[in-house]
Amino acid sequence: MDKVHDIHKIAVSGCLLHLDVDGKSYEIDLARQSPRLARATQAQRQQIEVSPSGYGLHWPAVDEDLSVDGLIGIRHANPLIAAEV
Repeated sequence: MDKVHDIHKIAVSGCLLHLDVDGKSYEIDLARQSPRLARATQAQRQQIEVSPSGYGLHWPAVDEDLSVDGLIGIRHANPLIAAEV
């Protein structure tokens, strides 16, 4: 399976997610990304699983999934709109 992203570091400090993706570092405010993560305890936020493909992150304790693309601000063209042009 090809990896979408290469994730090297993942850590949580308060509501900040520290993420190294494809050689770049990011700090992401989890409270702004998800109401579930905003309400989660620190211990729940720290339980993170990375998908095998590197596409997404999963927090099993709060049943939340977020895409890495969305977290780091990668936007994709809508294929339906592109097909109409």
